[in-house]
Amino acid sequence: MFGIMAAKKASAKKVAKKPAKKAPKKIVDRSAVILERLKVIYPVAICELTHENAFQLLAATILSAQCTDARVNMVTPALFAEFPTAEKLAQANVQRVEELVRSTGFYQTKAKNLIGMASAVMTRFGGEVPREVEDLITLPGVGRKTANVLRSVVFDLPGLAVDTHVGRLSRRLGLTVEEDPVKVEYELNALFPPQDWGGFSLRLILHGRRVCDAKKPACHLCEFSDICPSSELPRAQMAKSAGSRSKKNR
Repeated sequence: MFGIMAAKKASAKKVAKKPAKKAPKKIVDRSAVILERLKVIYPVAICELTHENAFQLLAATILSAQCTDARVNMVTPALFAEFPTAEKLAQANVQRVEELVRSTGFYQTKAKNLIGMASAVMTRFGGEVPREVEDLITLPGVGRKTANVLRSVVFDLPGLAVDTHVGRLSRRLGLTVEEDPVKVEYELNALFPPQDWGGFSLRLILHGRRVCDAKKPACHLCEFSDICPSSELPRAQMAKSAGSRSKKNR
């Protein structure tokens, strides 16, 4: 299993180094309009996971895999009260952590990853959560999405997190046709300035949650309906364009 996971991470790094193809002018122009409108619609780009520091956000993001932020926010207060630091969590009993995170789903894997992450932070990074994607993705339970969330939200560094919302909306808006989250990330990186990567991702996530639902997009309420290539598609075809087959990226 660990060999497969290592191979996937190595593959992600390999893909990341490939330069993105230059997008057609119409896509570049559309992306600029989308970015500016997002800034108007959502003036404050926020991460809806409750946290006070990098360690807490890292743990919360690991828990958010295939779980809502609202549910994670119900679980983390008790988790952080008992294990407030990486040092404490690294020494935790796995059964106890499982009890605390059970309601987030896949609790056995998540508990193991949380303790493994904390242990790695202590032993390999001196107790400090690393800032570089290449370091972050070596931590148990951490993929490029989680790494980019940390970079953009906590460290104020360029990082464009591609979750299911970002992937779905990017395809619907005609910014990419890719299904793989890593490829989507690097195509979007080529469209937007690095300083806007984090804000674009956070705002698109908000829009996906509030307006552009996976199954029932509210096109009549959407501020992008005039430029969205998917707004005139039949609902069944639009759902297909969302890339429902793509796996959720951690």
